[in-house]
Amino acid sequence: MGASPRFPRVTLVLGGARSGKSAYAERLAAGGLYLATAEAKDREMAERIERHKARRGPRWKTVEEPLDIAAVLAEHAAPERPVLVDCLTLWLSNLMAAGRDWNAAVDELVSTLRNSRGPVVLVSNEVGQGVVPANALARAFVDAAGITHQKIAAAADRVVFMTAGIPAVLKETSQ
Repeated sequence: MGASPRFPRVTLVLGGARSGKSAYAERLAAGGLYLATAEAKDREMAERIERHKARRGPRWKTVEEPLDIAAVLAEHAAPERPVLVDCLTLWLSNLMAAGRDWNAAVDELVSTLRNSRGPVVLVSNEVGQGVVPANALARAFVDAAGITHQKIAAAADRVVFMTAGIPAVLKETSQ
């Protein structure tokens, strides 16, 4: 895809909870396709999803897919319509909860991103900057998220880290 330097082929937006990463990514990919990975399994998550939908408004087409995001990207990515994936950490937890091979799914996603017909913006929570979790499942998740971020960042043209609503560009490659 011949994305302009203003809109790279693949952008990864990382940050902590409430860092402004989703709002920033939505500004980047305004009016494109919103690929939502969250599932409303409890009231708090349902409310969070509704707040995101209200903030986005009607200009977005939304596809909800908790597991097979590479297939959705392959089908919907187009030069004239950016795709926003929000978020990779929820996708990763969905894969792990479903007993899927998350590492193979990440490799499939990276391959799809490298062959994408249109620009893609991916949002993910940086969960590995705190203390090492006390339980094995949480440690496995933090490790998986770190590996996922490294693989996606290696394939990305731009990587942005959000803190307090302020974007810091960590990687920018020319196209």
